[in-house]
Amino acid sequence: MLIREILPQEKNIFNQVASHPLQSYEWGEFRKKTGVQVERLGFFTGGTLTGALQVTFHKLPVLDRYVGYYPKGLEPDGDQMAALEQLAKKYRAIYIKMEPNVKKPLEQPKEENKSVQFLNKFQTEEGRALFTRYTFELDLTPTEEELTNKQSSKTRYNVKLAAKKGVQIIEDTSEKGLEDYLVILEETTKRQGFYAHTPDYFRKLWESLKDSGMMHIFKAVYENKVLVVWIVFVFNGVLYYPYGASSSENREVMASNLMMWEVIRFGKANGCSKFDMWGSLGPDPDPKSPWNGFHRFKKGYGGELVEFIGTYDLINDYPIYKIYTLLESLRWKFLRLKKKLFL
Repeated sequence: MLIREILPQEKNIFNQVASHPLQSYEWGEFRKKTGVQVERLGFFTGGTLTGALQVTFHKLPVLDRYVGYYPKGLEPDGDQMAALEQLAKKYRAIYIKMEPNVKKPLEQPKEENKSVQFLNKFQTEEGRALFTRYTFELDLTPTEEELTNKQSSKTRYNVKLAAKKGVQIIEDTSEKGLEDYLVILEETTKRQGFYAHTPDYFRKLWESLKDSGMMHIFKAVYENKVLVVWIVFVFNGVLYYPYGASSSENREVMASNLMMWEVIRFGKANGCSKFDMWGSLGPDPDPKSPWNGFHRFKKGYGGELVEFIGTYDLINDYPIYKIYTLLESLRWKFLRLKKKLFL
């Protein structure tokens, strides 16, 4: 096994073995534009690239230290963990947050999972999640009729209603499409009171991914008004729904329901075998959760609820790690309190 840095000319073969859009070469280039350091390593067997990882390193204010983030990576093994430990030392990182793209059966106890057992052999602790532990996955290989039959009766009704009302779903993967998304995103965040990335973040994302074929922008239009805009990714035969925004206008025409259905049809037509809906609540969702409505919306399309093994911090400096995570916990408590006070 040879482990070395990936060269720019190896971008295409890197993407072929990458485990998720957040592990794609283009995503790394995007993150560089946001001011973070990016490291890519390849695992070569007999001269062939058989695995790859991409880690971002984020400089901490004041301290001359970093924290690393390795989202949606490969199933952990000894070579990967050794490589991550070396990267942590190189950057003097306090820790590297790992969120493997590894699923487990919902009924399986945590201690029986082999990946978790392996992670526990290293200096790791369960960390604060940055990516949701659960998602809905929809198998796109059945026929459209079969996919329609998997939907809940309410979802089928709403999809038909939107089409009957004259809602149109249009792909507009352009700067104009992105700007339409940003306009509606601003309205959505103000209305629902959640945090979102800045317009500059999305413009840098567009600049980095626009020629990759991975990023697609869809708009739901009704009576010449843009009601809903979604950004979806297509990567290695899987469709993903990472970003969406909706207007408060004409909610009665159910534009989002038709949007989801047309995006499913788009993924199927473009050879995707699976649709990862990019997050959900767990098997027993809290009806008071602000995300409960979104969870029920996704559930209506008949996907399978899946669970990933979770979030683990690979610790490089244990004393500083304990101080840092305590301060982070206090910061998030303050932000949540601030949000409640000013809503």
